[in-house]
Amino acid sequence: MRHLSSLLLLLSIIVSAHGQQAFDEKMNSLYKRTVPLIKASQLKEKSNVILLDTRSPEEFKVSHIAGAQMIDYDNFKMTDVESIDKNAEVIVYCSVGYRSERIGERLQKIGFTNVKNLYGGIFDWKNQDLEVLNKNEQSTDSVHTYNRAWSKWLYKGIKVYD
Repeated sequence: MRHLSSLLLLLSIIVSAHGQQAFDEKMNSLYKRTVPLIKASQLKEKSNVILLDTRSPEEFKVSHIAGAQMIDYDNFKMTDVESIDKNAEVIVYCSVGYRSERIGERLQKIGFTNVKNLYGGIFDWKNQDLEVLNKNEQSTDSVHTYNRAWSKWLYKGIKVYD
């Protein structure tokens, strides 16, 4: 029985490592690297950052990172960020980092000097067992995964999609 437990533990570690490797490969294929990346472990240690969630209002309502301000990728206007100091540290995120990188590029073009993109977006944040909040600012395990195809990259939490 002890051998079976050890084998199952080893198999779990191998599957987890492979899953992270596949996730990293997918993320690296998406990014143009025009906006510096920041890892979830680095962001959780920071304070005094401006956190911008670039997903849709529906995605934001399901869950978001504490303190995030929602700016809708599909309806983004420069007036959405006009009150933000262009020298402040601004972290953008979305589901996995693709949409947020596009918004980060736009912020850089209008003079923002310290923009970073959250590596792996809210998916990696949740996959690292970090807290997300629902529309009532209460902790939740639910994450909107954009659609069924993208939901495979969320390994932890409850997958929500339309």
